Amino acid sequence: MCYDVVIIGAGPGGLTAGIYARTKMMETIIFDSGRVGGQLTSLYPEKGVHNYPGFETIQARKLSDKLYAQAESIGCEIHENEKVEEIINGDDVLEIKTTKGEYKAKSVIVAIGMGSFKPKKMGVPGEDELEGKGVSYILPAKEDIVGKRITMFGGGNSAIDMALVADSVTDTTLVHRRPEFRADEIQLKELAKSNVHAIMSANLVSINGTDHVESVTLNQEGKEIVVPTDLVVINIGISADLEDLKKWGLEITQEGLVKVDFDMSTNRPGIFACGDAVSYPGKFKQITTAMGEATTAVLMAYKFSKKPYWARSLRSINIRRHPALRPPVGRHILKEACGMGVHGRYV
Repeated sequence: MCYDVVIIGAGPGGLTAGIYARTKMMETIIFDSGRVGGQLTSLYPEKGVHNYPGFETIQARKLSDKLYAQAESIGCEIHENEKVEEIINGDDVLEIKTTKGEYKAKSVIVAIGMGSFKPKKMGVPGEDELEGKGVSYILPAKEDIVGKRITMFGGGNSAIDMALVADSVTDTTLVHRRPEFRADEIQLKELAKSNVHAIMSANLVSINGTDHVESVTLNQEGKEIVVPTDLVVINIGISADLEDLKKWGLEITQEGLVKVDFDMSTNRPGIFACGDAVSYPGKFKQITTAMGEATTAVLMAYKFSKKPYWARSLRSINIRRHPALRPPVGRHILKEACGMGVHGRYV
């Protein structure tokens, strides 16, 4: 089978791309190297999302579930725990090689977010030793934290969101190393109305305990503070792994992100990108912007793969825009056509 579009990544951007692709009746398959949901479910499942239109507040996990259900209901084929290894140009199609098989497609949309991400660590004594014994990088479900003393670290929207969730059921302390938070104003307003105890201008020195977390030691402007606690939640950002982008032959910026044009096109014909993995002037990383970019990427992939009579030849536009598009010499050639005839033969 030859798909009209392969989407790599099943976070908000990838799922949105799948939904829009199916509204154009494109044969669509979505791959994710992990589980559906991206950062929403892997890092911030209990977080409240306050700036997603249509919901005053929606839990990150529930937003992911709604997107997943909609994508499935409209006909997207979704493969979890299947990593894309290669994207190879052929005569008429793109060949996608994954850890579980090979697929053919007329176009590809890269929506991998921050890639194979993992939470950043504080690097203090006791952190590694007590991970899973009271040290966590995501906030457990609310019912699992009732009655526990929680100390959280971070100063952005996600940290404050999680502190507010925890504060609704238990005693919560939020520690930030700077004198001011870097969150949105509406979050700061909610924080001020809450019972969260904020400790500012403080650095974590150690996490203390034997079989489980018992306390944390802080340094606040030269003064040592010991805070008794049962659970330490660290939310200071993530470390991204976007090495796959280089393997796929995509032009990368100095920041390691995919360079795209205003239409979400990359340097490779037929491959588009959207979400946190892309870079362009004025780029702003939000769920809603990823979804808007996904919509554009799908519409351009539709023009590329379906060649509707009302669309200009995307190939000619891309060639003028990107003078060096051809892949390296010696790339594999697909002999089985998919009815497009736009890539040309590479030898």
